[in-house]
Amino acid sequence: MITADGARNISLVGHTDQNGRGDGVQVMVHRGHAYIGTRVSRGIVVTDVRDPRNPKPVNFMPIHPNSWCMHLQTANDLLLCIEELDLKALLSLKDYYSSSNQVDSSRYGKRGEDFSAGMRVYDVSDPANPRPIGFMEVEGLGLHRIWWTGGRYAYASALLDGFLDHIFICIDMADPTKPREVGRWWIPGMNAAAGEEANWKGRCALHHAVVEDDIAYASWRDGGLTILDVKDKTKPELIVHRKWSPPFPGGTHSALPLHDRNLLLVADEATLNIDQEEMKRTWIFDIREKSNPVSIATLPTPSDRDYVKIGGQFGPHNLHENRPGSFQSSTTIFATWQSAGVRVFDIADPYRPAEIGFWVPPQPTKWMEPMRGRAKIRHTADLFVQKDGLIYITDYDAGLFILQWEGA
Repeated sequence: MITADGARNISLVGHTDQNGRGDGVQVMVHRGHAYIGTRVSRGIVVTDVRDPRNPKPVNFMPIHPNSWCMHLQTANDLLLCIEELDLKALLSLKDYYSSSNQVDSSRYGKRGEDFSAGMRVYDVSDPANPRPIGFMEVEGLGLHRIWWTGGRYAYASALLDGFLDHIFICIDMADPTKPREVGRWWIPGMNAAAGEEANWKGRCALHHAVVEDDIAYASWRDGGLTILDVKDKTKPELIVHRKWSPPFPGGTHSALPLHDRNLLLVADEATLNIDQEEMKRTWIFDIREKSNPVSIATLPTPSDRDYVKIGGQFGPHNLHENRPGSFQSSTTIFATWQSAGVRVFDIADPYRPAEIGFWVPPQPTKWMEPMRGRAKIRHTADLFVQKDGLIYITDYDAGLFILQWEGA
């Protein structure tokens, strides 16, 4: 029997440890099946969630044992999944998040043999049995995360040879068996192979971009936020670049545009244990003038218990991204908060956001993710919210939880 460590307006519906593959990261739900990217398990878990009280893992698609496949997207009976050399296995947590170096993939062996790097495409018209139909290899170490909602173009963060870290690329999906890069953009200073020099400290790397109305809202870890015009996929153009690290600690991870209200939420990820870094925030920006986004508030920090004293990674991670076909709202925001579980916020008044719900999982009983500096504390990673309020959350160690939102 699973008992939450805390809950408000959210109840538990079901849980699975994914047949021992509990290391879930991004989760997408399509045709009654959850597709879950992993790092340690080196593959994609497919779970039948048509009965959310009794979720059943039904398939597993392994990838190269030296790469990870943490992030994925589903639409139009297709599943896109990243494959990237698992640098996190080679570095400490602090080193992984602290700095960037010019990429030379040959240092790690032969791409395609010693690791895989690119984007895999699966046909999921038979949802329990994904069928690989295409692969876009990149000249580098791979992709980190994708944004794709079923149109012709996908957008990804790519770790390419010659660059200091992940940059923004546009991918043409006209032929899903042969996806191809058609455009790229990076923050000046990242193209070391071309002689550019960085003028910043920390790690400037695209985590991913969310695209709405041909505008890409891109999160660059310590590099802050860029807003890009991507009407011409071959030539993305900068609208504005905002950077708030320093004085704030950085880690910019997820941006959620709410165009109907001219608002933008931006979450800075907690990347280290809370005793090793400052508290991270989720910012609310007024974007009525796209070239001049103005921060007007931050989401409240969970305070139902002393999470700082509990330890571990305490702070924002992912935002539910209002994908077509999922729960969509410009006032109710769902987010994962790592050691503080999943949180729900009301931003009807964007100047006075309020927490209106949460659900905190119990501590894991099995540890999948290598610690390498991470405290043994729960880590709620990602979430997907259905139209009916069912919430799917992943944990670095404890598998998939299915919850029900009971708020207004």
